[in-house]
Amino acid sequence: MPDEVLDCRGQRCPLPVIAAARRMPEVPIGAVVRVLADDPAAAVDIPAWCRMRGQEFVAAITGPEGPAYDIRRAH
Repeated sequence: MPDEVLDCRGQRCPLPVIAAARRMPEVPIGAVVRVLADDPAAAVDIPAWCRMRGQEFVAAITGPEGPAYDIRRAH
């Protein structure tokens, strides 16, 4: 289960990535942030951002809220 959920549904990339980037420094190391993002580009952009910034991309999930991406703060 995520520690926090960012609802970015309806936002076009790169806005979901920007929201995650702003929030990650504010959560504890090891916390998982779930980004709800229905823009298809998020499926590529969020994992790429994690690789570039050294954060852990945990999973892509499709659930009742739509597509979601879990990111664990690594540092």
